Amino acid sequence: MSIFPDDFIWGTATAAHQVEGNNTSNDFWLLEHVEPTLFVEPSGDACDHFHLYEQDVRLLKELGFNAYRFSIEWARVEPEKGEFSNAVLEHYRRMTTYVRDQGLAPIVTLQHFTTPLWFAREGGFEAKDAPEHFANYASVMADVLGDVWGTVCTINEINLPMRFLEDRVLGDPVRLTKYHDAARHRCGAEEFSSFFLGDIEKAAEGMKKSHRRAVEAIRARGSKAPIGVTLAIQEEQAIAGGEEVRDRARKRCVDEFLDITKGDDFVGVQTYTRSIYGPEGRVPLAEGTETTQMGYEFYPEALEQTIRYTAAYTKLPVFITENGIGTDDDSRRIAYVEAALEGVKNCLADGIDVRGYCYWSMLDNYEWMLGYRPTFGLIAVDRITQTRTVKPSARWLGGFIKQVND
Repeated sequence: MSIFPDDFIWGTATAAHQVEGNNTSNDFWLLEHVEPTLFVEPSGDACDHFHLYEQDVRLLKELGFNAYRFSIEWARVEPEKGEFSNAVLEHYRRMTTYVRDQGLAPIVTLQHFTTPLWFAREGGFEAKDAPEHFANYASVMADVLGDVWGTVCTINEINLPMRFLEDRVLGDPVRLTKYHDAARHRCGAEEFSSFFLGDIEKAAEGMKKSHRRAVEAIRARGSKAPIGVTLAIQEEQAIAGGEEVRDRARKRCVDEFLDITKGDDFVGVQTYTRSIYGPEGRVPLAEGTETTQMGYEFYPEALEQTIRYTAAYTKLPVFITENGIGTDDDSRRIAYVEAALEGVKNCLADGIDVRGYCYWSMLDNYEWMLGYRPTFGLIAVDRITQTRTVKPSARWLGGFIKQVND
């Protein structure tokens, strides 16, 4: 008998800007094209998933998945403040309905890093009225999709900018000034706040309020779908003397965001690796440590610990909304997922309420500032012809799902 419940959700995930192509009305498109830019290349046509979603969803069905997590591109829906595109709204309704008609549960994310350019120009989530704008957008999507979506994630990795700031992922914040200035100049605005450009701490408070307002707005429209928020959570370990440093970083980057989930239906956990802290901060990787294309440690065991930590802290069901690996060695992808799922099984065996697992990502796609070099996908994409090629890891995972469901 399988440890996985019969109603366990098996999915894979994408984000609109990373796969749709030509999202010209959002803040990231502008940031990809300013000079200087932090991006190694623009997103361009991406995987043309905006037009090819039907063939991609059919592939997921054939592989044995029962869910698909995808995001709505807010900038397509509301390209100018208060101006909603009926054509785009109808597109996302057709897409969500098609996912459901193919026998997959639609898991819809309302904001996955990108925002409309008008929103960024007005201060993004730093602005006082940001929660009102986001809640209004959420209300519209609830009206359009409320009877067909399966699960709703409000904001993707709501804590990640704070993690970037804490770990100085992008270097000294002062270094970002020239990119911030270039963005302001390009869009002709005094204010510009994007995912990682601006006052991160102020924006974090705005996102927390926006999440809560969005939950209220969606429920007010009568939607019965489970609603939650997703967090980027790594396993955080400490060597002797590093406990206080670790706990301080975890409080700022994780706990203070888990605190806003009270009243939600689940917490989305997104885990890829671990960090180890010493008295001076994060400890560099030891020589010879296996790393992924993203430069962090190959450590699938982290997922079990982040599930346990999140469940214990929030007392809410856990949904693994992202877990995966960027690698050009598909055998290591299989090894990574197999080890991660062992951790999920351990949690289920101990009675932890884990609702589902979504691999990141369905397609080899646009990995933000790193462009198209990292390959996370279960399905390869030729971006000239847009031909899809299913990888052995996809068939392995599909076989695993079938086996546990038999």
